Amino acid sequence: MKKWPWIAGGVLALGAIGFFGVAPAYVEGSMNIVQPAELPRISEDTRKLHASLQIADMHSDTLMWRRDLLDRASRGQVDLPRLQEGNVALQIFSSVTKTPKGQNYDANSGETDNITLLTVAQLQPPRTWNSLLERSLYHSQKLHSAAERSGGQLRVIRTPADLDHLLTARATNSKLVGGMLSIEGLQDLEGQIGNLDKLYAAGFRMAGLAHFFDNDVAGSMHGEAKTGLTPLGFQVLARMEKLGMVVDVAHSSHAALADILRVARRPLVSSHGGVQATCNVNRNLTDDEIRGIARTGGLIGIGYWDAAVCGTRPADVVRAIAHVRALVGIDHVGLGSDFDGAVTTGWDTSQLIAITQALVDAGFKQDEIRKVMGGNVLRVLRAGLAPM
Repeated sequence: MKKWPWIAGGVLALGAIGFFGVAPAYVEGSMNIVQPAELPRISEDTRKLHASLQIADMHSDTLMWRRDLLDRASRGQVDLPRLQEGNVALQIFSSVTKTPKGQNYDANSGETDNITLLTVAQLQPPRTWNSLLERSLYHSQKLHSAAERSGGQLRVIRTPADLDHLLTARATNSKLVGGMLSIEGLQDLEGQIGNLDKLYAAGFRMAGLAHFFDNDVAGSMHGEAKTGLTPLGFQVLARMEKLGMVVDVAHSSHAALADILRVARRPLVSSHGGVQATCNVNRNLTDDEIRGIARTGGLIGIGYWDAAVCGTRPADVVRAIAHVRALVGIDHVGLGSDFDGAVTTGWDTSQLIAITQALVDAGFKQDEIRKVMGGNVLRVLRAGLAPM
């Protein structure tokens, strides 16, 4: 009889190992999928061009998952070795703090949360289990820890000077990669504008006001009410611009985006998504919204997944890029992969040369390709990161 407690304990231990050890990897492996697409044949001229680019991607959700950025993973789409193989100069890492159950593009409530269980299953610090602010601060710690352990290969970008130093250093060492912190939805403010300064102090330099549900800052394109900016939202926008935090309108409701366009004084970005003209999904931007963002001096980041560009080929991405170029000019479009954001893509970040080749094949000139692949993002960041 005395054996039963030991057996029961063993079963519980095995169950815990399965939950905490296996479940997080299984969940991620089922969500961040690379399903090889039809990639273009790479020419030698394109290889030389790609090696000379300063590539910048405005959106990856890698910090949400239990992986070490410094190790090449067998799952997901981004880590330092693959960023280096893809010749990425700057990766913007977003902090995802809450997602609704049954997440969809049409209408979501903010009453449920998938991320809480994930924080427990990943054995994150208990402070992150019931605080969205602490989840973002933990993501900041993850990036800074990786940078400190990288031997200088990964550098956290906070200022225009940091960015310039990185690009200068890359002239003699192309393996150097910059990482910048962003936020996907300012529900992590927990209703307190003072928390924006805490996030800024932790290194966050970009933020989307809403994610998949309406919050107390702004309505979401996928929320239930899809309202505009709240009174707190107007305060947050002004404070972000004063601090030197780039305002990201991705996922903002059409009403919120109209409010933002009316009062913004600095360049705006839509960090990841598509355009309705080439992929008519409500997640994507209308031509009028694209024009409005361009008028601020900002840009549109084009994603790589089906709902963004209605396909998973590099040619689908380039079709959306070409539309923005035709509508508002080449200076207002860039890359916004949404890698590791529970999306299926046709390539990972080590294979970004496929986009370069697709741009070449579509007749883009070399100076245009340099802007799309990173030059435009770097220009907007230099303007947006400087405090007012």
